[in-house]
Formats: sequence, structure tokens, C-alpha cells
Amino acid sequence: MKIVTWNVNSVRARMPRVLEFLERVSPDVVCLQETKALDEVFPRGVLEEAGYNLAIHGQKTYNGVAILSKKPIEDVHLGLGDARFDHEARVMAATVGDLMILNLYVVNGKEVGCDKFAFKMEWLKTLRDYIDEHMPRTEKVIVTGDFNITFDARDVYDPEKWEGKIHCSDEERAALAEIMDLGLIDALRHFHDKPEIYTWWDFRTRGFRDNRGLRIDHFLVSQPLLDVATDVHVDLEARGGEKPSDHAPVILTLA
Repeated sequence: MKIVTWNVNSVRARMPRVLEFLERVSPDVVCLQETKALDEVFPRGVLEEAGYNLAIHGQKTYNGVAILSKKPIEDVHLGLGDARFDHEARVMAATVGDLMILNLYVVNGKEVGCDKFAFKMEWLKTLRDYIDEHMPRTEKVIVTGDFNITFDARDVYDPEKWEGKIHCSDEERAALAEIMDLGLIDALRHFHDKPEIYTWWDFRTRGFRDNRGLRIDHFLVSQPLLDVATDVHVDLEARGGEKPSDHAPVILTLA
């Protein structure tokens, strides 16, 4: 069974690449972020024709999350249950079979110290409380998506350049560590300890060509889920070619 997380950076603009990926990889569940489409204009029909059930939480121009699944999608919940944050389409929880999935597009934060960064830190605190209350780690839990945070220097192509900056600040990493302390495991690092595994590369600097990237898209999983996992890898093929997203899909494989 293959579970995918992918920031597509506009699902309509990226639809040829999405369909190409679905045909090539045939994933069972796909968590999309930054879909940038209202529900009524989301390309539902073509994805249903490809064999997927859909749960959509859209927003015009910005944000947006969705789950595609070959199996039925049940118990869908949107948002964090906090009016300060839920005007933005960033959070979708759902059940697929015996998997409890939380699909996230975490606030970017812009730069350390600004108002948007303070908003991000409050958002992360609320996310931790949500996971603690609604995602029991005794179950097969998958918390995934674009976190806009690196764990450590291994996730950064130039740690000195990025030290203290957005995605790499001590404050963000501490907030992520508090989420992990609930009993979640970084699935990719469980299988791969080497550096230079990235999921995002800046369009503006041709970062993908030279592998100047960051790892900011994660699978955080409970122990029961990890017990049935066999690998996590980044699909670099989807990042190359014509009109890609600036993120690559990350694939979690279950036995």
C-alpha cells in the first residue's frame, strides 16, 4: 500500500503531472496540499475517472488540501476547531480503512520575528493540542503534509546559510519537537539517515538542478503505523520535467 504526500502548488495547473504520477506510481492514498482551488472548480471528474474517491477542502488562490483514495474516505473533519485559524483551508482529517490520516499545509511564517511568524507558532501549538486530542497514537496514525519546517541540518542543503531563518529556526524546530513528543516518529528518518534528502527546491534559483533543497514535507507516524511500514522515499521524477511543482511527492509504503 502506498500513501503519498504532495504539495502540488495549484492542482489545476499541475493536473497533467498529477495524472502522470498516478498512472506511474498507482498510489492508494494521496494527500495534496496548496491545491489553490475552490471545491466547485476542483478537477474532481478526471480524478474520479482515474479511480479515486475525493475529499476536498478548497480555497481560492491560496492554501487548499485534499485527499484522494482508492478506498472510501470516511470521518472527514476540516480545520483545527479554532476560529483564529480555520478561515484558511489547511487541515483535513479522515479515516481510510484502519488508517487515521491528518493532512496538513502548515503556515509558512514568511520570516522569523514578523507577525506571520507569530501566527505560525500559535498555529503549531493548536495543531499539537488537536493531535493530542483527536489522533490516538495507539492507532495507525499518519500526520503528513507540507510542514514548512526542517528537523535539523541534514534537511538543509546549506545549514550555515539557513541557520536561524524561516523553516530552520530554533523556535519552529522546538514546536515540531513538541509535536513529536506526543509519540510520533519521523518515518523517513527511521529508514534513511543520510543527508541530502530534500522535498522542496526553489524555482527562482534552479535549486533542483543543483540539489539545493530543504526537506519540509514529512510523514509523522504512530508506532502501530510504523510497525507495518517498509519504506519512505522522495519521488524525484515527479519534480523534474515540464511544469512541475516546486515540491516532490513523498511516498510511504506499507506492507
